[in-house]
Amino acid sequence: MKNNPYFPDKPVFIVDDEKLLIESYKMTLIDIGINNIISTTDSRNVLSIIKNREIQLLLLDLSMPHVSGKELLEIINHDYPQIPVIVITGNHEIDTAVECMKLGAFDYLTKPISEGRLISCVKRAVEIRNLRSENAKLKNKIISTNLTHPEAFSEIITQNEQMRSIFKYMEAIAKTSEPILITGETGVGKELIAKSLHKLSGKKGKFVSTNVAGLDDQMFSDTLFGHKRGAFTNANSDRIGLIERAKHGTIFLDEIGDLSGTSQIKLLRLLQEKEYYPLGSDEPKYSDALVIAATNKNLFELKENGEFRNDLYYRLNVHHINPIPLRERLDDLPLLIEYFLEKAAIAFNKKIPTYPKELVQLLSTYHFPGNIRELQSMIYNAVSVHQSGILSLNSFYEVIDGKKKSQQKPNKEFNSGQISFSYKLPTIKEATTALIKEALTRANNNQSIAARMLGITRQALNKRLTTSLRKEFTNKFL
Repeated sequence: MKNNPYFPDKPVFIVDDEKLLIESYKMTLIDIGINNIISTTDSRNVLSIIKNREIQLLLLDLSMPHVSGKELLEIINHDYPQIPVIVITGNHEIDTAVECMKLGAFDYLTKPISEGRLISCVKRAVEIRNLRSENAKLKNKIISTNLTHPEAFSEIITQNEQMRSIFKYMEAIAKTSEPILITGETGVGKELIAKSLHKLSGKKGKFVSTNVAGLDDQMFSDTLFGHKRGAFTNANSDRIGLIERAKHGTIFLDEIGDLSGTSQIKLLRLLQEKEYYPLGSDEPKYSDALVIAATNKNLFELKENGEFRNDLYYRLNVHHINPIPLRERLDDLPLLIEYFLEKAAIAFNKKIPTYPKELVQLLSTYHFPGNIRELQSMIYNAVSVHQSGILSLNSFYEVIDGKKKSQQKPNKEFNSGQISFSYKLPTIKEATTALIKEALTRANNNQSIAARMLGITRQALNKRLTTSLRKEFTNKFL
């Protein structure tokens, strides 16, 4: 750190109306090697400085004359969301500080600030800002090729070629006025796809999202279309529905496969005529919102079984997107692990842990029924119990082993009929060797992981490894 003339590359910006406090903060940070620091005692100068100079992070006092820290925070969080803001507050302003966290502040420090608290908070903000910059550069490099608007996909962490093909298709259909259907397993990121489509559409209105599963017809109509005063008991005033809130924007309807037959008719009318009736009204309203629907169910099967209307199915299925499940894009695991480790560290106010290289190999052997959402939960769980050193694999093993045990009664993924034999049966030794080779291949020659896949200890696997087999796999994975 101290070998560099200035650290970090972009300056730490301190804003406080008390000059002596600024000098104290500077001395503390310089002592630990953070020597690229700028400051001001006049809050009116802050926005012009940020506009003309890229900064690493902002230390912002809340109570200042002219422009308050809270006012500045709201503007900076909106216009410069990449800048971590650490608010500085007095003891009597704790409620305000908590409110600032909700507005997007990275953290808050209470006066008088201890040196240790200041150092740890600033160091963590610098580390996370640097990691975000690196990830942003990597993501731009990965997805910029042949994409007109790569920034629209910034929330979707991927380097997978199939996903990039989906992105290109999304760019091609983004200006449509027709509905878009997103299908796929739970946890694949259907709402993130919908948000990206909204960004690509260029629509000026809001992105409005709702889950329609479990809504009866009246709740569905009231939620989407709103109601007039007196439409039903306790309807004491007019209510604006989500369709109207999505005016000039996008409405995302999740779990569309669970809609009742009556609600399906009302949705069909909205899609065909672009009109709807609030409950209790005889006057139609018109919508220009882009409708994006999503489901984890097979709509074609529902249609064939008479549970989903034919006409609605074909009306929804004009444009169809099916995100790739995680088990088919395992090349994204390193990126996703890094991304969720950073998010988890922020959530639990911890330093981003280093993970063992075996983690990627271990997770590559898992089928992820819950997809990316499940991976996120696994990483958050691991970070929540992490204390120090290298991130432990124990919590990952518990999830994976637990899922395997639950599948053994019965194991739907395996039956003896899936194995093909020639006329001459293999010997036990030959079959065991073939099974070990397959497990080692899947585990990238990691014996601990291979042993767990086989349901034996590493010592038991080690006894079964012949000299020739050891040599074969050592050469294979050099």
